[in-house]
Amino acid sequence: MTDLLLRNDKDAVTTLTLNAPQKLNALSKEMLTELQSTLDDLAKNSNIRVVVLRGAGKAFCAGHDLKQMTAARKTDDGGKEYFNALFAQCGALMQSITNMPQPVIAQVHGIATAAGCQLVASCDMAVAANDCRFGVNGVNIGLFCSTPMVALSRNIPRKQAFEMLVTGEFINATRACELGLINRAVAPDDLEAATIDLAQKVAAQLGVAVKTGKAAFYAQAQMTLSEAYDFTGQVMADNMLFRETKNGIAAFLDKRKPEWDQ
Repeated sequence: MTDLLLRNDKDAVTTLTLNAPQKLNALSKEMLTELQSTLDDLAKNSNIRVVVLRGAGKAFCAGHDLKQMTAARKTDDGGKEYFNALFAQCGALMQSITNMPQPVIAQVHGIATAAGCQLVASCDMAVAANDCRFGVNGVNIGLFCSTPMVALSRNIPRKQAFEMLVTGEFINATRACELGLINRAVAPDDLEAATIDLAQKVAAQLGVAVKTGKAAFYAQAQMTLSEAYDFTGQVMADNMLFRETKNGIAAFLDKRKPEWDQ
């Protein structure tokens, strides 16, 4: 780990803090690299059941590092090779969040703009301060937020996503909650506690069941209705054969709380 990304493990929950507050935690090439490496490591750690992603300073994340991108334009190809690599790297990171076994919760404050909003949309769940603002406002500087559009349009209704993309206007946390971009909006002083409370509730569940369920959740979303039922029926049948699931059902029938070994 470096100072660019801070990691704190507590029980079964890992908190990752984007730590470039002077740049509003911009997703520079270096930040993306740190995040990718850390998420890859966490994905292999069965002791960690939930990941919380937050930002240091005044904002969650203001998107890509525009100064770094501007500097890249000075190359012979005008930055084309750099930009292709940057957006491919960012897309791979966002998919890693979906593909890793642990649920990832965004803890959002200040602003989440452009790729920062994409990062929120890519997380499995999100809790935000009620004074937070969200936007995909690249169009305001002539850069349509095409890659953030992928995650955003898979979180909120199509017309509302398109409006955000073509107007560059921000929405507040209440509206973000109404649209489904975030799970809940809370008072700023309650943000950390509310996020950790959600993380701990998830971490208390049977880890292998959550891992199985997360993978199935995203897989079935890409299928037809009949394909989804065929697929998830098999997933549930396999889940029923887990030893810990048998113990959980027995505990329910005995009216006691289950105790998981994994």
